[in-house]
Parts: sequence; C-alpha cells; structure tokens
Amino acid sequence: MNPVVLTRAYQGLVRPVLFRAYGGDPEAIHEVMLKVLAGVAHTPLAGVAEWLVGERRTPVTVAGVRFPGRVGVAAGLDKDGVAARAWACLGFGFAELGTVTATGQPGNPRPRLYREPDVGALVNHMGFNNAGAAALAARLAGWGVRRGEASLGLPLGISLGKTKTVPLEDAAADYVSSLTAVHPYADYIALNVSSPNTPGLRDLQAGPAAAELVGAVVRAAARLDTVPVPVFVKVAPDLTDAGLDAVLDAACGAGAAGFIATNTTLAHDGPAGGLSGAPLRERAREVVARVVRAGRPVIASGGIMTPADAGVMLDLGAVAVQVFTGFIYAGPGLVAGINRLANGRLE
Repeated sequence: MNPVVLTRAYQGLVRPVLFRAYGGDPEAIHEVMLKVLAGVAHTPLAGVAEWLVGERRTPVTVAGVRFPGRVGVAAGLDKDGVAARAWACLGFGFAELGTVTATGQPGNPRPRLYREPDVGALVNHMGFNNAGAAALAARLAGWGVRRGEASLGLPLGISLGKTKTVPLEDAAADYVSSLTAVHPYADYIALNVSSPNTPGLRDLQAGPAAAELVGAVVRAAARLDTVPVPVFVKVAPDLTDAGLDAVLDAACGAGAAGFIATNTTLAHDGPAGGLSGAPLRERAREVVARVVRAGRPVIASGGIMTPADAGVMLDLGAVAVQVFTGFIYAGPGLVAGINRLANGRLE
C-alpha cells in the first residue's frame, strides 16, 4: 500500500480510537498494543501486515552488523521485548529493546506518559520500568534468538541503563551485570546514559565517567565473546557543544563502536519528564551533525515524524534512523515511507 495512504488511514481511523481507549491513558494502550502485536507475530495476520507495509528495504552494515533496513524501533517502545517477533513484519530493519536494568524495577509512579498531540510530542517520566536483563534474556532464549542469526527477521540491539538504587560509583559494574545477561542475544549494545528520568544518570556523560563506563563495558564484551558485541552510546540533546564533544572523545577513546543521537529533552514546559517528537526535531539534527564528526557510525533518533525528517538525518551522515513518537502519531506508514525514501536516495 502507498505509504501516504497508509498513514492517512491510520491517522483518520485507527489513531483516534487508540488515543481514546482506556480513558485516554497512553501507557495502558501502549501495553495492550504490545500484547496485540505479540499475538499477531507468526500468524497469517503478520503476512497481511507485511503486505501493507511491504516497501523494499535498503540494507546497511553498521559496526559489523547487517541491518536489512535503515529504520529501526527506538529503545523504550518495547522495553521487555514483548513484541520483538512482530517488528520485522511492520517493515523495521532492526529493533532496539530495553532500556533494561540489571534487576527489574517498577519505574516512577503513574501517570508517567503524556501525549501532546497539538505539537506532535510525547512526554515520559517512566524511570526505566522493566522486568530486568535476565527476564529479557530468558524471553529471547525461549524464542531461539542468538546473536548474528537474525532469527526474528532483523538484528536486535539491547539498551542498558543503570538500576535506580545503584550508586553512580558502582554504575560500571551494574551495566556489566546487564551485559553479561543479554550478550548472547544482542547484535549490538546501547548504553543509555542520557535518560532524564533516573536521578544522576546524565552525570555518566561527563568525560571521565563516560570513559570509565564505556571502557568497562567494552572490556567485559571482549571477555565474554571472541568477537565482542559492538557498544553504542546514546547521548542527550541537552548537552552543550563542549559537553557533547567531551563525551564523544571519551567514548571513542574507550572503544565505543558508535553513537545514538538523541535521547529526550528536558527543554520544555509541561509535565516532568523527557520530551520527544516534533519539538525535538531541530535540536536532534544539530546533535546528529556534530556527532557524525566523531567518525563513528551514528543512528539518528529524535524528531523523526515524517519520511522527510528521516531523509534529513541520512543526508547529515546518519547510517540509520530510529522511530518511537513518530510511529505513535503516524503508524506503520511512516516506516514504509522511510523505506521508500531510503531506496530512492541510497540506490
């Protein structure tokens, strides 16, 4: 189906129903939709979904990992991998699960997820709610997932975060604990040091702290596998240029394979938490342009609400893009549209 038609159908027919469901509670409908997608995976309905969004994907190799397409699921959309078997049939070329922590935790009190439809945004104050790294590892193992096999139809990244109760000085060991649990199933690891919803987490972006953390995880990855899983670092849009350069230099020096830019921003009015979506568009582009100069692969995330937004990120030098808020507002037509655009630009 034409991506524009698909998007209009979603926005006109499906989205209004979803946004009103469960009393308008965005987190409740999100949880239900993940379960629906999980139930659809590997049924005839998955084939219907593939037909609807069946744009040919353009592959790219990123840090030694072959992505069959340029658009991926951003971290936070499927924290515990509930719908991991469904993302390929919706046209995604990779999926980043998580953020998970070494032990499960409930996250911040509800309500903690808010829509701002007038500006095409979400605000979340989730706080790394997840079942824990071991639970995600068990789920993926049960499906026969192994690194490098793309048995779910696409490679999987796994985003790691700091357990809330762990002091910052023990953060490196905490991340390594999570890595140890998930490394057999991850095609790449993303270190989330930029969420605004865990107190003190963004301090790990400071040069020395970033060097210590990235170095510890990279060394652990080398001990765990003959060919170590590549480690990416996800950066915040709220860093100054000097702060961004410092974390890039530190992470590169410690062996980071690449970067994900950006996380959510605190530069907004309204509910507490990180803002994503259209208002983040310009700042995310600025950050991606600067991160690309570090000479490592960059996956762009933030403010990608249309295929044209993805095209700008690819033109800036990003090797791939991730969507979350744009997917909520535009549906699978956004994925199909980005795949069509990537085909035209990159062939």
